[in-house]
Amino acid sequence: MANRYRGEIEAELGGKRRTLCLTLGALAELEAAFGADDLSALAERFASGRISARDAIRVIGAGLRGAGEEISDEETAQLASADAAAGYVRVVVDLLSATFGVVEKHTPQNPRLP
Repeated sequence: MANRYRGEIEAELGGKRRTLCLTLGALAELEAAFGADDLSALAERFASGRISARDAIRVIGAGLRGAGEEISDEETAQLASADAAAGYVRVVVDLLSATFGVVEKHTPQNPRLP
């Protein structure tokens, strides 16, 4: 069972429930893959809300490896999602949210705390 407090999520990929987690090693892998200088740059890359299929493969693969699964990006690309493309995007968004937290919009009713 996934522990969201540790940044873990569960997703159905390839016909079975799997745990994904972006550990420090998985985050370092993504920094290298995306040419990001640090975690802030990596978070900013995904904050735009745009994600390519290649990005999804890398993030999902890193999350699976972070949770202990031995799987390549090529094998990750072959995993089916019950909800097709929307399912992959949902997994990526959920995983990034569990890792980086949800950034809420700052309004007068929801001010940024110092």
